Amino acid sequence: MKIEQIRNATLRIQYAGKHFLVDPFLGDKGSYPPFPNSARQDQNNPLSELPIPKEQLVEGIDALIITHLHLDHYDEAAKEFLPKHLPVFSQNEEDAQVLRNDGFTNVTVLGEDTSFEGISLIKTQGEHGRGEILKMAGLVCGVVFQHEDEKTLYVAGDTVWYAGVKEEIDLHQPEVIVLNAGDNQFLEGGSLVMGKEDVLQTHKAAPQATLIASHMEAVNHWALSREDLKQFAAEQGFSNQLHIPQDGEAFEF
Repeated sequence: MKIEQIRNATLRIQYAGKHFLVDPFLGDKGSYPPFPNSARQDQNNPLSELPIPKEQLVEGIDALIITHLHLDHYDEAAKEFLPKHLPVFSQNEEDAQVLRNDGFTNVTVLGEDTSFEGISLIKTQGEHGRGEILKMAGLVCGVVFQHEDEKTLYVAGDTVWYAGVKEEIDLHQPEVIVLNAGDNQFLEGGSLVMGKEDVLQTHKAAPQATLIASHMEAVNHWALSREDLKQFAAEQGFSNQLHIPQDGEAFEF
């Protein structure tokens, strides 16, 4: 298994001999206005360039996984650029229909027993915030990768820590967990994804697992920096279990 942090929640994952691109956010730096009612209104999104050219990013990709359709997970650049013949996995039929309308010809809705080339892709639950903000944030999912020749991987997606994440950990016993951990927020409504305390709770639920912090410092409404998370993990004694990659950095397991 090889996991490469691209930018924001965009990952390139090599698993059991297949290559997946997760949540493609492919626009040039500053292509989109800042998310409203949030920090850094003077900075357009994304805040950084892709670490590698789009053409290189999609070389050898076997399938796409799009956990939900928010701009910073699937943007106009991705819609226009990605080859439409690639298999795409989405969270529900509503998202699948949007992707089909965008021209993708092979779209599958993730379920509890989805399979791709012998790899199990299991949809997991998530909550994109807490309380009233959930009505605006909408539905999201994560995905568990399983194969007899690989460690179990859990890509949690845009979720905060809550009972559902613990249920997925208890059920699947992942050895590697990717968390969207930028603590992204609007001025009202609280966190939309995991902050440092959520990451700590995930570690406590899966103390033997390796955690990878993604979705950091890439869009204007981030609230937790890589450096602050690194310091917090050291203070709490789990820094050896946590990787906080820079864009373009990869890890093999």
